[in-house]
Amino acid sequence: MIKNVIFDLGNVLISFRPAEYLEKNNYPLSIRDIILNDVFRSREWAMIDSGSITTAEAIDILSVKSSLKKPEIAQIFDLRTDIMFPLEENARLLPVFKEQNFSLYFLSNFPQDIFGEIKSSYEFFTYFDGGIISAKVKCSKPDPNIYRILAEKYKLKFSECLFIDDFEGNTRAAENLGMKVFYTAGSTDIAEDLKNSFPQLFRKDK
Repeated sequence: MIKNVIFDLGNVLISFRPAEYLEKNNYPLSIRDIILNDVFRSREWAMIDSGSITTAEAIDILSVKSSLKKPEIAQIFDLRTDIMFPLEENARLLPVFKEQNFSLYFLSNFPQDIFGEIKSSYEFFTYFDGGIISAKVKCSKPDPNIYRILAEKYKLKFSECLFIDDFEGNTRAAENLGMKVFYTAGSTDIAEDLKNSFPQLFRKDK
């Protein structure tokens, strides 16, 4: 029986699509490719998420490796919260599940330095009973340990959890631990597919 629903944040509840943002804001294609490859797809980007380095340290490293200048790289990092916005249709599921008495948690690869701002800005965080971001615990999905950290912190049984994520490697890791999983494929409106897969989430009598 599902008692807990665990959400990823990026591209499940919060849109984060740098390529679309850069195109929409008329960055030249050649510059877009450099920004995407040198910053957003860099090893250092993942290291920030894992808590291995700070954003300031990443900027210093990337300024040596990239053709972009240090102030330009810093400016790109400052754009992160501008690129993000809530996925309203998916976020509307939170009060629905809360009314069904499910416990709600988030588990996300997310940088520490902007999490406080995002959490205080988005009202849907009030529905969560708890959650973990990777940078805080210095462990990232799909490492099985981050799922264990969440379960231990909130006394969760894997067999009673449904995990929702937009990356198949992450859902596969959760499934291997005994969770039920739902892969969103990046959809901005998962309600119908989720209802088809897990109708018990939407029944008042469960």
